[in-house]
Amino acid sequence: MIKVSNLTKQFAGRTAVDDVSFEVNRGEIIGFLGPNGAGKTTTMRMLTGFLHPTRGAIEIAGCDVYDDPIEARRHIGYMPESCPLYTEMRVDEYLNFRAQIKGVTRKKIRGRRDTVKEQCGLTDVGRRIIGQLSKGYRQRVGLADSLIHEPDLLILDEPTAGLDPNQIREVRELIRQLAERHTLLLSTHILPEVEMTCRRILIINKGKIVASDSPESLQKRLDGNILVSAEIAGDTALIESTLKNLGSVEIIDREILDGNWTRYRIDSSLPDIRTQIFDCAASANWKLRELHLESRSLEDIFISITRQDDAMESQS
Repeated sequence: MIKVSNLTKQFAGRTAVDDVSFEVNRGEIIGFLGPNGAGKTTTMRMLTGFLHPTRGAIEIAGCDVYDDPIEARRHIGYMPESCPLYTEMRVDEYLNFRAQIKGVTRKKIRGRRDTVKEQCGLTDVGRRIIGQLSKGYRQRVGLADSLIHEPDLLILDEPTAGLDPNQIREVRELIRQLAERHTLLLSTHILPEVEMTCRRILIINKGKIVASDSPESLQKRLDGNILVSAEIAGDTALIESTLKNLGSVEIIDREILDGNWTRYRIDSSLPDIRTQIFDCAASANWKLRELHLESRSLEDIFISITRQDDAMESQS
């Protein structure tokens, strides 16, 4: 469905995307992840034909995005991070307008409009002015717009950005339903969305693809390390320096709790660091109320891979 070869994009001497190559097969659900400024949105804009690459090639469903842009775009439904809508139009008017632009025949427009409204939970707001809708409903209109021409491929850039928890849950459920019928490339900072939805993950960092695999396979990269959670009361600076002196230890997260308690999440390549942490607490007279192994989340995998990539770059 997507074939990207040696894709590069430079802006005024700065390389935003650097020799990227990957493929997405028909029916796959791909999470596209990366830190801010890593090149995700630039890559997505090139995939959809909104930006021209400095070098490289992109094929969508066998069509070259730049040699045959109209045919390639017939296969793409794109929802950008800041979804542009004509807020003075009613939902039905807007979807009719967008269907015409995207080449839906007059005979099919009404049927397609009603179908995507039902898919996206918009059946009861067809006569409402878009500007009067909540942000969650405007996101739904953006999704309906991306679906109106029956594309094979959906590219969604931060579809839940700026939504409250209830709206995020609603849009997440919509995405899960859409993933049953479309090839889907999803970029988001909400990693549980990717964990629950995506079968494969692409991670981009500093313009380069640094990982491409299933969450389970990426997990195996970290099998040599363990993750420990410890809740300790005391001087945080002293505790951190003492733990780091144990060797092969990195504190990847620190959360201030009630009173003088702090939860430390500790990454270590040692077989089991819990005994050493307990001994430190006993000898330093720290209060220790919790100490246990944690399973790794997608967030841990993401942090570990991007940090490893940054460390390798700084050593080179």
